[in-house]
Amino acid sequence: MDRPLVSVVIPTFNRAGVIKRAVDSVLNQSFSDFECIVVDDGSTDGTELVLAEFLNKIKVIKTENRGVSAARNSGAEIAAGHFIAFLDSDDEWKKEKLSKQTAYMKESGFRISQTDEIWVRNGKFVNKSRKYIRPSGDIFYNCLAVCAVTPSSVMMEKELFFEYGGFDESFPVCEDYDLWLRMAPKERFGLIDEPLIIKYGGEADQLSGSVGLDKYRIISISNMLRRNSGLDCAQKKALSEVLAKKVKIYSEGAKKHGNFDEAAWAEGFLK
Repeated sequence: MDRPLVSVVIPTFNRAGVIKRAVDSVLNQSFSDFECIVVDDGSTDGTELVLAEFLNKIKVIKTENRGVSAARNSGAEIAAGHFIAFLDSDDEWKKEKLSKQTAYMKESGFRISQTDEIWVRNGKFVNKSRKYIRPSGDIFYNCLAVCAVTPSSVMMEKELFFEYGGFDESFPVCEDYDLWLRMAPKERFGLIDEPLIIKYGGEADQLSGSVGLDKYRIISISNMLRRNSGLDCAQKKALSEVLAKKVKIYSEGAKKHGNFDEAAWAEGFLK
């Protein structure tokens, strides 16, 4: 059997109510040279029964609950495609997403790209603030303050994903921020400036709404400075400045809530 051009990887955990929408959006693509791999990260809510409807069309991996990083990495490990495209199980692709992005990847020569997106919060379309306008090319400085790349919009060479070690499985949140930050000093990111995905928000179980995201951004930035892998002086300076800002904000917040041990932990990154 010929290898597919694209392997689609969908991690999911207890998303029985929305996983069908995500899978349908993949199977309904105008582009057909792909495989779809769903990694069920130990769901207990009936997700397995929903996925059973698709067993002749997709691959399903059932694992113990180890988090979204491990789930994405597990899917990538068995992926047969030249490209990997990730889709979060609460998001949705437009019909032309794979067709347009594979053409873009071939024509542009980029090893990784993303698309623009539409945001829906609590059932209503919302406008993005300027800081979430998706960048392209050298995005290193865009990656410092916020997560500049949307996982559900990403397509990259499988080889590139493993060159950077995939997602850090020790990160329960901000694993995407960490990977893009590690890639950004050397890689150039393509952008299709067209909303080809729909991101749904407002649900209580979404990682993007987790408290303390900056804790893991602090760890990620600190790891970058410690590794010092090919960073130039301007990049080191920018990382150090953002680290100081995030530590100050996180430490002040911890002290405000009487968590002085957590504040001391954060301040330790500046010593």
